[in-house]
Amino acid sequence: MKMANSLRGEVLNLYKNLLYLGRDYPKGADYFKRRLKNVFLKNKDVKDPEKIRELIARGEFVMKELEALYFLRKYRAMKQRYYSDTKDTN
Repeated sequence: MKMANSLRGEVLNLYKNLLYLGRDYPKGADYFKRRLKNVFLKNKDVKDPEKIRELIARGEFVMKELEALYFLRKYRAMKQRYYSDTKDTN
């Protein structure tokens, strides 16, 4: 029972982190929130600790991908703002 409680805490922490990252999702926060809730509800009956760990690892991978997406978007915006196209200046 103790292992299930520690995994429950990890799952809740993952959900909160993904919910926070979803605020800036390109298709909108509501879209992201609905999809996130559906995925977590789909897997709510999983009891096997090893399967739960696999799902947590997949969620952490999604978090890293979202962070990369946001950094890339930020980089592109900064590049457009500070670097002009060299072909137009000649």
